[in-house]
This record gives sequence, C-alpha cells and structure tokens, in this order.
Amino acid sequence: MAKIASLNILIDGSSPAANDYLAELSGVVIENIQKNTLSYKLKNQELSGDPVSGTVECRRFTNATSANYGSARTAGKGAAVKAKPVTVAIDQDKEIVEELEAKDVRLYSVDDVLNRRANNHVLTVATALDRAFFAEANTNATAVNVYGITDVADILEKIIQECENTHNSFVDGVPRDMMSLVLSTEYYGKIRNHLDKCERSNVDTGVEEFYVWHGVETNSSTRLPVGCDILLMVKGAVAQPVMMEQYVAEKIPLSEAVGVELFYHYGTKAVTPDLIFGADFTQPNEGN
Repeated sequence: MAKIASLNILIDGSSPAANDYLAELSGVVIENIQKNTLSYKLKNQELSGDPVSGTVECRRFTNATSANYGSARTAGKGAAVKAKPVTVAIDQDKEIVEELEAKDVRLYSVDDVLNRRANNHVLTVATALDRAFFAEANTNATAVNVYGITDVADILEKIIQECENTHNSFVDGVPRDMMSLVLSTEYYGKIRNHLDKCERSNVDTGVEEFYVWHGVETNSSTRLPVGCDILLMVKGAVAQPVMMEQYVAEKIPLSEAVGVELFYHYGTKAVTPDLIFGADFTQPNEGN
C-alpha cells in the first residue's frame, strides 16, 4: 500500500500517492468487513438492479408443477413461470467522520494512524450490519413454541424440523445443509455443556466452535437482538445490499486538523420470512 508522508499530502487531490492510498484503504476495509460479518455469509446474494437508484430487487420463483402428458400440447402453451418480486430499499445512510490533528500523528506515520482507525471502522460497520440483519430476521421469524421443553437438544431439533417440514408454493421441504443456526453466546454455551456430557460425542469439546449441529451449520453471535437466543434461517432468507464509498480526506478550516470520512449505505429486508424461525419459551401449549 502507498505510504503517506504528511497530512498535507493526504488532502492533496492531485496526489496519485494519496488517491491510491485512500482507494487501497477502502478496498481493505470492504474486504475485512465481509470477513467480519456473519450476515455476509448468510445474506441473499441474488439481487438485481442498480443500488445507486436506491432499491434492488429479489425475485422468488414458485415451484414447478407436474401435469399430465400432453397438457401443454392441448393448451398450446406451457405453464407460466410465476415469480414474487421483493423490493429492498437502500434506506440507511451512515457515516464515520473523524478528525486527525497534526500533533496527534507526529509520533506515528499518517498511514499507520489511518490503518489503525480503519481497523476500528471495520468493527463499527460490521457490528451495524450484523445487528440490522439479525434484527430484521428476528422481527420476521416464526416463533416455534418450545414451552416446557428443557432439553436443549430437543428444543433445537424441534425448531430445525419446523423449518425442514415447510411446504408452500415456493418450498417443498428444506434440506438441513441449506439452514444456518445463529445462537446467543449464552445458548451456544448451553449446547457446548450438553456436548461435554455426551459420552460418545463426535465433537472435540476442547475447541471453541463445533460448526454443525444435527447437520445444520451453527454459529455464535454477540450481535443478536436483546432477548433473542435462537435464530434458524435458510441462507439467503434476508437481503442486505451495501454500498461503501471510498475514503475521503479534507482539511478542516482554520485548524491543523484533517477530516477523514467514510460513508456507507445499506438496506435490510427479509425476502423469505417463511424460512426464518425463532423460539418462544413463554407461550404455553393450547389446553395447558
């Protein structure tokens, strides 16, 4: 990555070194945000449209149906392919604007200070995106009644089977390898404790993660909404288009400070809410 000798060079719009540095720094930030967000691995990637317009679209196609041989010939046409469009608005506009004082960068190089701040910006943006993603998923999740079930294995299995047996115009059952479990750290710990007590567990309980539970990818997250311990979703159930602008540096008037600015925009929407599930620990079964 290019080296920046001074704040004055950083704000020189005609400086190739400054422009290259800011472009490279932006690229590194975007790459690291993708690595640090669980939502990036789970979100819907099949979107169409230009994000600059403010919206993108996801199209969900209905299942094909079998007809008796000769039906198309008799009708003179095949069955129409039906699709349900879901519009995702990019309606969240965010910024990180920080001022660097000349005296504060004298002990370090400019690019060293900016690299350190960029690492913090990665965490800030990643947290915002994950929290928005899981909040949307939680809001649209079908709450599976697990009232009275005390065994954590039975609770998770009931939720998994609820998703597995989904049948509607778009879905005819869901394979477990298409699902992902996201657990709070507390509930993730309960599963680890459960595995520790299993005499013949095929999971190495000495490592931090166990990755798969009953054939379902499993993750722990500190970014779930308050009160949410379990989310199960099919990968792609939530869309979250993100637009990151390139870093910009500019002189702050009447000071020795330079403003470093990062702007980003995103939107979050559940595109297949019927494939998102949570747990309801409080609702009694009917008749109890």
